[in-house]
Amino acid sequence: MDIVYFDLETQRTANDVGGWDKKHEMGMSVGVTYSSADDKYEIFPESRVQDLIGRLQRADLVVGYNILRFDYEVLMAYTVLDLPDQLRTLDLLIDIEKSVGHRLKLEDVAQGTLGVGKVAEGLDAIRWWREGKVMQIAEYCCFDVKVTKLVHEYGAAHKELFFSDRFGRKQRMEINWSS
Repeated sequence: MDIVYFDLETQRTANDVGGWDKKHEMGMSVGVTYSSADDKYEIFPESRVQDLIGRLQRADLVVGYNILRFDYEVLMAYTVLDLPDQLRTLDLLIDIEKSVGHRLKLEDVAQGTLGVGKVAEGLDAIRWWREGKVMQIAEYCCFDVKVTKLVHEYGAAHKELFFSDRFGRKQRMEINWSS
């Protein structure tokens, strides 16, 4: 089974395009996949967005964090495909939200479960885009894909994840992902 972990970064913020309902106008700066079948990362600049979409279509399962409500919305500006309906997808955020009753940042789950955090924020990637630092965006995006993969693998193996609540207490959540 080819599980493809996926994340992308954008060229513009929600404020730049006039609100969160206009994600399709944000533009992809860099997209990254990791294929479990190929055991490799692949980096896609905007000029290769069609290759990225094709790679996602060939996956047996696409796994990401908030990809249904964000990444796919950005990508659909580049295709006529309805990606949420066309791609078999596991959006970790949706299952986590169902388990705990509210949305959690990937950072909070990764820190609570694995003891690792993110190396930057999405706004950093947009600033790097404006500064022409595409390799920095690619490195950051690769790290987010790796963290997403590790969180998914841990949850699939142990049927649980952890996070710190707003009072700093470690909390456990049950997860039902198959590996």
